[in-house]
Amino acid sequence: MTTDIIGMGAIACLGDEPRSIHRALCRAETGVGPLRAFDSSRYRVKNAYEIDDRTGPDGDRPDGGRPGREEPIRDEPGRATRWLRAVVADALADAGLTDPASPDASAAAVADIPVIVGTTLRELRSAELWWRDGTELEPADLHFADAMRDAFGTTRTHTVASACAASLYALAMATDLIDLGLADTVVVAGSDSIAESSFGALDRVQNPPPQSIRPFDRARRGMVMGEGAAAVVLSRGGSHRQPARARVRGVAVNCDAAHPAVPDPEGVAAVVRDAHRRAAIAPDEIDLVVVHGSGTHHNDLVESEVLGKVFGTSIPGPLVTSIKSGVGHTCGTSGLMSLVVAVLALQTGELPPIGGLSDPMPEAGNLRLVADGPALGSFSTAQIHAIGLGGINAVAVVGRAS
Repeated sequence: MTTDIIGMGAIACLGDEPRSIHRALCRAETGVGPLRAFDSSRYRVKNAYEIDDRTGPDGDRPDGGRPGREEPIRDEPGRATRWLRAVVADALADAGLTDPASPDASAAAVADIPVIVGTTLRELRSAELWWRDGTELEPADLHFADAMRDAFGTTRTHTVASACAASLYALAMATDLIDLGLADTVVVAGSDSIAESSFGALDRVQNPPPQSIRPFDRARRGMVMGEGAAAVVLSRGGSHRQPARARVRGVAVNCDAAHPAVPDPEGVAAVVRDAHRRAAIAPDEIDLVVVHGSGTHHNDLVESEVLGKVFGTSIPGPLVTSIKSGVGHTCGTSGLMSLVVAVLALQTGELPPIGGLSDPMPEAGNLRLVADGPALGSFSTAQIHAIGLGGINAVAVVGRAS
C-alpha cells in the first residue's frame, strides 16, 4: 500500500508558502534578526527567527505597512492558530480538495478528513500574554481542534506534543491510519510560535549563548528559536485524482529515554534503520538527508556519528543539509518543515545548502555536507530527521512521485 503527498503549505520567517521558503533557503538566506516579541535585555540570546506578521506598539501604521526589523512590535495572541489555519487551507487547496468558489462543497469534502497536528508549545504564548497583559483568552482558544472545526468543519483533530519530533510523529500516525484502512486522506500539520518561558529556559542552559544557528560548523553554539507552520495532505495511493507531490515510503519513531537533553547515538541509529526497513530500501538508495541539524554541540556530533555508521559503506553517500540556519528551530513543526523542503528538492533537483557553514566540524568530515550554494541533481529519495529532548526521535523517508 502506498501513501502519497498530494498537497503542501508552509509559513516561516523566510516566506509564506513552500516554494518561496525553498528558494530563499537555496539562496542561503536567513531569517534571523533582533528579538522583538519581548524584552531582549533580560536575556543573553538577543536574536530569533520570528515571522514578521505583527503590528507596531501602537497598532497598524497609517500606510498599512509593518514595522521594520529593528522597530518594536506589539505581540499578539493566537498566532500559532492563525498560521495553522493558513497552512492547512493552502495544503487542502493544493490537493484540490477545496475551491473558494464552492465553499459548501469544499466543507462537505473535507469534514471527515482527520487532522493530526504536531506541536511543542501549541498556544503557550497566548496564555503568557493573558497572564502578563490581561489579553482576552478563552479556554477554547488553546485547542487546535476548535480552530480546525470552525475553519474547515473537520470533526477529528488530534494534537501530538512530542517535543521537536512532534510533526513527524503526526506523520507516522497518519500513515498508520491510511495503512489500517481507517482513512483514505489525512491532513498532517505543525505550528509553533515563540513563547517567552521556553525562550528563557533555553537562554539559561546554552553557554556561550548562540545568536544564530550554525549546523555542523566548528563555531556552532546551540539552537535559536524560530516560528513556523507546515501542513501536508496524505492520501492512499490510487484514491486521488490530484498528481502526487511525493510518496511517503516509510516513517519510524522511537523514544529511547536515554538522557533528558542529549541524543543517544544508538537510539537515533535504531530509528534510522527502522525507517529504512519500513521503506524497504537500502542505505545506498538514499540521495539526500535533511538532518535535524540544530547546531547544538551534542546533536550535531550524534547525527554525524549515526550517519557515518548507517551510510559508512555507501559511496559516495547521501548529500546532507539542515534548514535551521535559515528558518531557525521551529520546535514541533521542524520535522514537517524539513520534509516540505525535501519534497521540493526532489521535485526541483535543487537541495538548499547549510547556511553559514564556513568551517565544518572535523567529526563531520566523512559527510557530504552541502555548503557554498545548493546541490543540483536528479534526486529520487530523501531522508528527514527530527530529534527531540528525552530521546524522542522520528525519521521519514520520502520518494519522488512516480
